Amino acid sequence: MENKRFTKNDAGFVCANCGFDVPPLGYTSRNHCPRCLCSLHLDVNPGDRAAECGGIMDPVRADPDPKKGFILTHRCRTCGAVRRNKAAADDDRGMLIRLTAGR
Repeated sequence: MENKRFTKNDAGFVCANCGFDVPPLGYTSRNHCPRCLCSLHLDVNPGDRAAECGGIMDPVRADPDPKKGFILTHRCRTCGAVRRNKAAADDDRGMLIRLTAGR
C-alpha cells in the first residue's frame, strides 16, 4: 500500500516565535507564520504531525522559483533539521527578499 507524502492540515495557529495569530491559508496547508516566516518542526512528511522534535524552525534562505514564487528553507533550532517549503501569497515580501539577498 502506498503512503501519502502530503496530508492537508490547514489549521490556524499562534506563532511560537512572534505570537502572531496566523489564520488558515485556505487553499493548501499553512506551515509557517506569514509575519516572521518561522515554522515548527512538527512534520516528517508535510502535514503528518509525526515529528517528535517540536522545535522552532528559522527561515535561513529563500530561493526564487519561476513557477512557485519563493521556496523557503528552514533550519530547526533544536535538532538542526533542514526543510524546504513553498512561500505563501501573504508572506512578508520584504523578509523573503532579504533572505534571497543573503544567499
